[in-house]
Amino acid sequence: MSEDLSGWNPRPRPPRTAMQGRLVRVEPFDVGCHAADLFDAYRLDAAGELWTWMGYGPFADLAAYRSHAERIMTGDDPLFHAIVDLATGRATGVASLLRITPEHGVVEVGHLAYAPCLQRTAGATEAMYLMARRVFDELGYRRFEWKCDSRNLPSRRAAERLGFRFEGVFRKHMIVKGGNRDTAWFAITDDEWPGLRQALERWLDPANFDAHGRQRRSLAAIRSA
Repeated sequence: MSEDLSGWNPRPRPPRTAMQGRLVRVEPFDVGCHAADLFDAYRLDAAGELWTWMGYGPFADLAAYRSHAERIMTGDDPLFHAIVDLATGRATGVASLLRITPEHGVVEVGHLAYAPCLQRTAGATEAMYLMARRVFDELGYRRFEWKCDSRNLPSRRAAERLGFRFEGVFRKHMIVKGGNRDTAWFAITDDEWPGLRQALERWLDPANFDAHGRQRRSLAAIRSA
């Protein structure tokens, strides 16, 4: 049977407020506060692999990155957030909420640009948990989307690890840096979120990590159990 949405009302737009975790804080992006930190962190990616699947970058210097940030990263949609490492107080990545559709309760996470020091860390997972918690628990949205170039295997693996379900490929969806992009679509829906939230919270629990910060149980193992 189809879902009864006769009582549905448009949801609020995401607020410009910080999301506090144990390892990271996800806060609205500010050029003056975050651009220099991010550019320094991105320089750890000497080969520029971070930008392979992005529609922009790499950036020759801080001035070029600031100019990009002022043009692209200061609006309401996409609504960019900086991911701040609480141990150092420095921004090490960005993520945005985009294609925000309050009338249908749908929003996408995108423009993910994690410096090498953030990639494959518990803080990176916590950042996505905090954003999903805002989307579903705070705002009451029905659908949280993740899209990437279909050839971007690390992004596809990350989406599936976090619980986003693969929904198909949109062929010839975009032109990026003079080339074709077929886009892989993933999503989490509101009925799936409670189980995923529980699994993410169990994985992020400090008891799941040893004294060296190594996980005791993988997120995949927790989810399957």
